Amino acid sequence: MPIPRRTSVQIKGRTLYLTEDQERLKRQLAGEDLPVDPGQEPLINNISTDEITPGWVCYYYDETLARYCLVGLRGNVIERDAIKSGGFGVIVSGRSKGCGSSRETAPYSELEAGIQLVVARSIEKIYGQNCQNIGLLTTTDFSILDRIAKGEEIPIEEFTRGLDPISADVVSYGGLFTYNKARLAGEVSPPTIDTPARPMTLCEKIIAAHAIVDAKTGQLGVTAVKPGDALFVRTDIRFSHEYVTPMAESLFRASLGPEARVSEPESVFAFRDHLTFLDRIMPEAHIKLGLREQAASLATVQQAFTERQGIRLYGEVEREGRTVGSEAICHNKVIEELALPGHVVAGTDSHTCMAGALGCFAFGVGSTDMANAWLTRDVRVAVPESARFNLIGRLRPGVTAKDVMLHLLSQPFWKSGEGIGKVLEFAGDGVRAMGLDERATLTNMAVEAGGFTGIIEADEVIISYLVEQRGLQAEDVRARIVRADPGATYMATFDVNLDEIEPMVATPGDPRNGVPLGQLREVVGGDVKIDIAYGGSCTGGKKADMDMYASVLRRAVEQGRRVAEGVHLYIQFGSQDIRRYAEAKGYLEIFRQAGAELVDPSCGACIKAGPGVSNSPDQVTVSAINRNFPGRSGPGKVYLASPLVVAASAIEGRIVSPKL
Repeated sequence: MPIPRRTSVQIKGRTLYLTEDQERLKRQLAGEDLPVDPGQEPLINNISTDEITPGWVCYYYDETLARYCLVGLRGNVIERDAIKSGGFGVIVSGRSKGCGSSRETAPYSELEAGIQLVVARSIEKIYGQNCQNIGLLTTTDFSILDRIAKGEEIPIEEFTRGLDPISADVVSYGGLFTYNKARLAGEVSPPTIDTPARPMTLCEKIIAAHAIVDAKTGQLGVTAVKPGDALFVRTDIRFSHEYVTPMAESLFRASLGPEARVSEPESVFAFRDHLTFLDRIMPEAHIKLGLREQAASLATVQQAFTERQGIRLYGEVEREGRTVGSEAICHNKVIEELALPGHVVAGTDSHTCMAGALGCFAFGVGSTDMANAWLTRDVRVAVPESARFNLIGRLRPGVTAKDVMLHLLSQPFWKSGEGIGKVLEFAGDGVRAMGLDERATLTNMAVEAGGFTGIIEADEVIISYLVEQRGLQAEDVRARIVRADPGATYMATFDVNLDEIEPMVATPGDPRNGVPLGQLREVVGGDVKIDIAYGGSCTGGKKADMDMYASVLRRAVEQGRRVAEGVHLYIQFGSQDIRRYAEAKGYLEIFRQAGAELVDPSCGACIKAGPGVSNSPDQVTVSAINRNFPGRSGPGKVYLASPLVVAASAIEGRIVSPKL
C-alpha cells in the first residue's frame, strides 16, 4: 500500500506570540488570547535552541521534553508544562528562530507539546531542517496566521514553497523517516542532478564528488552542482556525542527495528565529551529532580550502543587511578585524528564546521539525520550558496582570529539574517598567514552567523600539520586537496582588511553583538568588572590558544602578579593531546603560578556542564567560547573575547586589552 503524502493540514489550537512584552506573554500563558498585530508587536528575536530546551532539559530524549518546552526563554516567564497545557498549536516569534546548537530536542519538545506550526521572520538552517525531519511545519509567511484563525485548511504547498525538492518531499511525507520509507519503496526519488559543467566553489566541488548517483551500486559523483540542487551525499565521517547519541539510537531502533545495524561502523565515531564534569556543578534542585541519574544514563546508553555496533568511542581518561576528563572534545579530535581534505563530515553538533579548517565539507545535523545516516551513510543536502571572505593584510599585535570573527558577525549582512544557510569560504593572504588553530576558529564560528559551514582551502600549512600530527605522507595529503575553480560564482564577496580590525568583545546575549574593545566602556557605561574568566571549549582550548594564555600570564607572573582577587580563571584543554602540548611547553606551571584553575578536556562551561559556569544573574564572565546566548553558560552575563583578552582581563579583574 502506498505511503500517503500530506496534501493539506488544518492547524488547530491557540497561537502563542512570543512578545518582548513579558506581561502580554504572561497573559497568553494564563489563557487569554490577545489581539496581536505581528507587524507592530515587538516579537523576540534570536531565540536559541538553548532557550527552547536548556542543556539540562536535553538529558531527556523522549516525550518528557514536552513538559520543558521554552523554559529557558529569557525573562523566565515560561514554566514547566506551560506550553503543553496551554492548548497552543502555533508559536510565533521574530528573526533567527532556532539559532545556536543543533539539538533536535528543541523542535521535538515543541512538537510533543502540541505545536504544529512555527512562524518566524527567519528560521535558522539546522533548526529548520530538524523541524522538517520530525514533521513540525515552519513558515516565514505571517499572512498565514489570519487563514489559520478563520479555520482554513492550508495546502501543504504553503509550507514547501521555496524549499528544495527533497526538503519539500520530506515535509509532504511528514518527516524524514517516512520519506525514506517511500524512497526505499520506489515511490519517490531524489531529483536527477544534470547541472552542466561550470566553475564551482570549494564546497560545490566536494559535494559534486560525493553526490549519490545510484544508491544501490554506490556510484558517486556528478559533473557539477549549483546552488539549490537537492541531493544525497556520501559521508566519509559520521559522529555523535552522548548528548545526542541516545536520542538518535532511539529513533534508529524505532524506525528500523531492534536488530538494525549501523553501516560501515569503521567510519562512525562517538564521543563522551559534553557532560563529563556535570556532577561538579549540578544544582541541588536538579539533583532532587533525578537529573543526575538521567544525565549519567546518556553515557551508559551511548557506550552500550557503540559496543553493540562496533563503533569507536572516545571516552574518559584516567590518570593516577581516577577519571580526569574526556579524551577530547569531538571537534578537536576530528581535526587531530579523523578528517582529511576533501572529506564530507557530518556530526550531531553545530560546531562540526570547525573541521572545515582542513579543507573538508563539515556540517552539523540533527538526531533524525544521523539516525538515517547510520543506515545509509548518506545525508541530504541542498547545495548552499557561498560567500567568499578575502582576508588581506596582517593582524596587528593583540588581534586574533576570534576578533576577526566577532568583527564579521557584527556586520549587517549577518545580523540581518541574510547569511543564514550560506557557506563562509575564507581565502586570501591573511588566512594563509594563519596556523591551523586560528583557521579553525574562523570555521568553528561560521555557524554563529547562521551559516551552513565554514571552509578554507588546504595548503602546505595543513599538509605539514597532517604529516606531523598523524604521520601521513605529504604527497598523499596533497593529492586530496580540493580547490575552488577560477570564475566560481559567489552570492557575495567581502574584502576584509585585517590591519583595520581591533580587539573585539561580543556583549551578552548573542555572538553578533560585537563591539571594538576600545568602545566597550562607552557602550556599557563604564568598566566591565568580571567574576569569571574562562579559557576553553573547542574554540578556545586549542594549542595556539594555550600559547596565547601563556604569553599573557607569563608576563604577569614575571611582574609578580596573579589573577585578580575575587576572579576565577579557568583554563580547559580541548583534548589530552593539547594538554600534553601545554605541559611540554611548561605552560601548566605558568598557569598555576598565575592562579588559574586547570580543567581537563570536556565541553564544560560552554554548555553549562562544568567548572566555569556562573551561578547567579549578577556574575559576569569573559569567555573564549563561541556563543553567549542567554542561559547557555549559567544565569550570569557572558562577554565573548579572544584568549588574549580573557587572560589579561583575569589579571586586571575587568575586561581589558592585552598589553603585548
